This record gives sequence, structure tokens and C-alpha cells, in this order.
Amino acid sequence: MTQTPATRRAGAVCLTAVLAVLAACTHSPPEAPATRFAFTALEAARIPAPADAPAGTCWARDVTPAVVETQTAQVIVQPAILNSDGSLLAPAIYATETEQQIVEPRREYVFETLCAPEITPEFIASLQRALQARGRYGGAITGTITPETELAIRDFQRGQGLETRLLTMQTARQLGLAAVARS
Repeated sequence: MTQTPATRRAGAVCLTAVLAVLAACTHSPPEAPATRFAFTALEAARIPAPADAPAGTCWARDVTPAVVETQTAQVIVQPAILNSDGSLLAPAIYATETEQQIVEPRREYVFETLCAPEITPEFIASLQRALQARGRYGGAITGTITPETELAIRDFQRGQGLETRLLTMQTARQLGLAAVARS
């Protein structure tokens, strides 16, 4: 089939229109920039402040699951049967019993924490430096919550009897990162 210049121009116009429609269909709106410094685990744990809490305070809840250990033991079902001369008539019969035992109970912590606007990249960098100065954090000072930062928070708070990787207001005050309330 022979194409004339007019047919070629019409084909090019159609192709351009089809490509424009396809581009419009595949174009997605720009994504909002990720806030890499956000403490997402803490944000997910936020709860309404208790009724007796001071106004303007922020609270969170963290649950540590129970630690269950499975123990297996051999128990005697029937003791060995001996003849009158002391020789073995029938050997002992044993059974295997498996038992689960709670080694550490489930714990729920409800605690005051910093409010979201206070957790900035500068604050997190200060948190990392404070934990580093106490020998709890060995990572880079990034200003972002990393798994290493969360582990360092948990390690520091473990000394206060808290098994949480979420930053409590008590810890922030101990590290000199939050104002201590006047008495």
C-alpha cells in the first residue's frame, strides 16, 4: 500500500494523540515527600491522654508479648519390674511430656511521651548523640529513627525497668532532651 504525504501526516497526528492519552493515563500524581525522621512506631502507639493527665501532654502504649518456653521431659509411666532374685522382668516405661511455661508475662506500658511536633530531625540527632555519649548507640548521627536508634532506646530504658523501644518522656528528661517539670 502506498502512503501519500497527507496519509503520513494523519497517521503521525493519530500516533501523537494516542501517545498523549497513554501518558495521561500512566501519569500519577507526585507522592508526598516521606518524612524520614518520623518516629513511626511511636506515632502508631499514640493513645488519648488519660483523664488525669495534664493538658497538652501526649501519651503512648506499648505491649511486650509474653515469652513462652516449651519444656520437654521424660516421665516414668511404669517402674521397672524385678524378679525376686533382682533380675529385670520388665523394663521401665517412659513417656515424653511437653509443657509450655510463661517465662516472662505480657506487659503493657502506658507512658507520657513527646508530642509529634517535638520530634524533629534535630531532636533525633540530639537523642542519638545523648545515647552515644552513654555508650548505648554506636551508629551514625543521622537525625532519623533507625533500628539501631530504637535498640539503643530500648537498651537505655531497660535499666529503668521499661522494655520498650519507644521513647518515654521520663527517658527524654533523663537524657537532658526535655524540660523537667517544676515541682
